[in-house]
Amino acid sequence: MPSRWEQVVVDAEDPARLARWWAEALGYRIVHEEPDEVEIRRTPDELPGLLFLTAPDAKTVKNRLHLDLRPDDQEAEVERLVDMGARPVDIGQGDVGWVVLADPEGNEFCVLRARTP
Repeated sequence: MPSRWEQVVVDAEDPARLARWWAEALGYRIVHEEPDEVEIRRTPDELPGLLFLTAPDAKTVKNRLHLDLRPDDQEAEVERLVDMGARPVDIGQGDVGWVVLADPEGNEFCVLRARTP
């Protein structure tokens, strides 16, 4: 039997703060919290989750793994996320159909256009 995808681990300077930001962004909830780690999931029993762990070093280079979000309304979602503390970033993407943002600790993620039927 193959392995099951449990979670994506995110290094964070402040795991609780960043987990709460992502929980709000994704409509997830906190399912586990300790001083140095916080896990969020859509529902307590639904995998995968995002696990935020304390990392002593600040982020310094582009992520090698990132999340892609696909909202119903890209422009409105970008505005909502920026209002929450995300910021637009240029990672050399050029003129593309998605928007690259960074969360409050600088982790890049993409907001895609709505899927067309």
